[in-house]
Amino acid sequence: MKSRSTLLLCLSLLALFTLGTNSSEAHVSVEDFDSIKLYTLKNEAGMTVKITNYGAIITSIIVPDRDGKMGDVALGYNRVEDYINAVDKPYFGAVVGRYGNRIAKGKFSIDGETYSLAVNNGENHLHGGVIGFDKVVWDAKPLEGDGWSGLELTYTAKDMEEGYPGNLNLKVTYKLTMTSELVVDYFATTDKKTPVNVTQHTYFNLAGEGEGTILDHELMINAKKFTPVDEGLIPTGELREVAGTPFDFTSAKPIGRDIGKDNEQLKFGLGYDHNFVLDKAGKENAMTLAARVKDPKSGRVLEIHTTEPGIQFYCGNFLDGRLRGKSGKPYVHRGGFCLETQHYPDSPNRPSFPSTILNPGEEHRTTTTFKFSAE
Repeated sequence: MKSRSTLLLCLSLLALFTLGTNSSEAHVSVEDFDSIKLYTLKNEAGMTVKITNYGAIITSIIVPDRDGKMGDVALGYNRVEDYINAVDKPYFGAVVGRYGNRIAKGKFSIDGETYSLAVNNGENHLHGGVIGFDKVVWDAKPLEGDGWSGLELTYTAKDMEEGYPGNLNLKVTYKLTMTSELVVDYFATTDKKTPVNVTQHTYFNLAGEGEGTILDHELMINAKKFTPVDEGLIPTGELREVAGTPFDFTSAKPIGRDIGKDNEQLKFGLGYDHNFVLDKAGKENAMTLAARVKDPKSGRVLEIHTTEPGIQFYCGNFLDGRLRGKSGKPYVHRGGFCLETQHYPDSPNRPSFPSTILNPGEEHRTTTTFKFSAE
């Protein structure tokens, strides 16, 4: 497993490193610079996914539109140093954790012992802390199977790293299938009780990265309830019905249709930045539909299935044009959306929420599938 000293060595050389082009002949190609690499997965339909083992980041997802024109629908960069130096730390494409999303005031208790985490989002803890999983170098191993190519990434978070108890052994696999599904599996074990809520933080724009806002994208979220938040975006504990509110995405509608309405929750989030309670139909740990998004201009469609109980919908409220991506175009306000499959925010402090505590001897395992098509 890569240590933090290895990470610092890699970072000292990053000014020389560019995430560039890859061989088109291999299903899994790789570029090498010290221990940081860029991998390319490609299927026969032409879908291409690029992943670096810095932060387990998806740097690119190239898929066809309804006319067969290829486009990159994931926001991100061509150079590793841009991920490190980006203002506002948007977490483009990264695996975030040990706890994705927020923990109130950076504190939680297990069996009467209180743990203190970094406070890096106002007065709260966000996405694993100062050096979360998005900022470390993972071990990586290419994988291939019948009808898919993939990548296995592993990392060991040490006991009390970023304030979390337990040595956490984490494995994430990305698999690209011949049917244009990107399957993301998460596995973890620990030697002490610890909260685990790992998720994927890709920003999507199905029209193409840098191609304006996502407000005309048509979104369906399979959720009749969401978790309202306070001004610090910490859940209040309520599970609120979406019916009759701007948060009703049970039928597909443009993301921008209700985003400007006079609503306290929209004011707190500066738009949508909320966890939705997925309708699991009694199949709590089974793969179920979470969301479907369509860009009406290109016809590109993204459908998400997951074993997780929740999904965070974030519509790029903090993007403001300062960040320029792979195409050189600015990432404008609401120029990308995230759909982060997860357990609910602040679950360690909310006993009524599904538990995120992993015990020694247990295996944490979740799966999320991103399926791309066009119509």
